[in-house]
Amino acid sequence: MCHTYILFSKTINSFYVGYTCDDVSERLRKHNTNHKGFTGRANDWLVVYSEKFQNKTEAYARERYIKSRKSRQYIEAPVPILFGIRILQGSLKASSEMVRHFCLKA
Repeated sequence: MCHTYILFSKTINSFYVGYTCDDVSERLRKHNTNHKGFTGRANDWLVVYSEKFQNKTEAYARERYIKSRKSRQYIEAPVPILFGIRILQGSLKASSEMVRHFCLKA
């Protein structure tokens, strides 16, 4: 089973889109470690979206689709609608309760 996921960091007020065929929580742990690369700039990443796929090809295609939107608004829009998360002055107010799984409307 593979997953496409979206992470959010309150520290850098940014999203990250990725996919994995490993456990999402293990992948999150790796993103939150000190390393080079985009997610290495923060260690407070939270999973705000996760979608399951049968194989790597489908998960990668979904990641590419989300990234092709090139729009923070596309990523943020379903979050407040589905879970009532407040977006104030362009920053997402996150909490540990925010780590939930939901499906984006394609």
